[in-house]
Amino acid sequence: MDVSALFRETSPLPLALLASFVGGTLATTVGALPALFMQQLSARTSNAMLAFAAGVMLAATVFSLLLPGLALAEPLLGGRKAGTLAVVGALIAGGLAMAAIHRFLPHEHFEKGPEGPGSERLARVWLFVLAIAVHNFPEGLSMGVGAASGDAAIGIGVTLGIGLQNLPEGLAVAMALAGLGYSRAQALGVAALTGVVELFGGLVGGGLLAVSQALLPLALAFAAGTMLFVISDEVIPETHRAGFGDSATAALFAGFGLTLFLDVAFS
Repeated sequence: MDVSALFRETSPLPLALLASFVGGTLATTVGALPALFMQQLSARTSNAMLAFAAGVMLAATVFSLLLPGLALAEPLLGGRKAGTLAVVGALIAGGLAMAAIHRFLPHEHFEKGPEGPGSERLARVWLFVLAIAVHNFPEGLSMGVGAASGDAAIGIGVTLGIGLQNLPEGLAVAMALAGLGYSRAQALGVAALTGVVELFGGLVGGGLLAVSQALLPLALAFAAGTMLFVISDEVIPETHRAGFGDSATAALFAGFGLTLFLDVAFS
């Protein structure tokens, strides 16, 4: 099977949905499955898993979103400076969009606690779901944009990177919920539910490129901005609040390095 031809010839929306399902919903659910029989996950291990996921996300943001976006923007916009300026603008726009969502959507973090208006009126489990949804939507958006780009290298790179980080993240989330008193089945169900959010993100990303492929470099940069915001504002601070900063940093380097290797080795 010619994978490159498959990406070029398939319409954007089915590719976006397939990528966000495999890398998002399926990977998160598979990653959470051990929560059904694992008795305990130490705080250090859980923290390191989330930091590893942050490293993978950071590498995917740079190598599978930003760099391809820059390469595509230069010829499309008539020069390196114009292309770079447009990519930087879209990157910032993605970060600002996530900042607005983060500010106005009630949610709760495992370490940071509740945030957003009206958080006191929602059950704690739904606050966690909303927090992880804020985290996961940009991942789905990135996979949707990457898969709908028509470029197999971009699509597979983004999906592989985000799917890889969703495996430990799914387990860490499920085990954290189990530690808060939820049953194993409930914890698995909530973790799987957060993966479903990525389908909606994928649909939005694919829909953008179904309108016009000319939006591709800006869509890649916008998705990168949403991911970068989540990494900087959500994941890294969470992993350093638990008192395991050294192991979190090491795990982040491991995730970044592995994703860099996979991106180069299989590009």
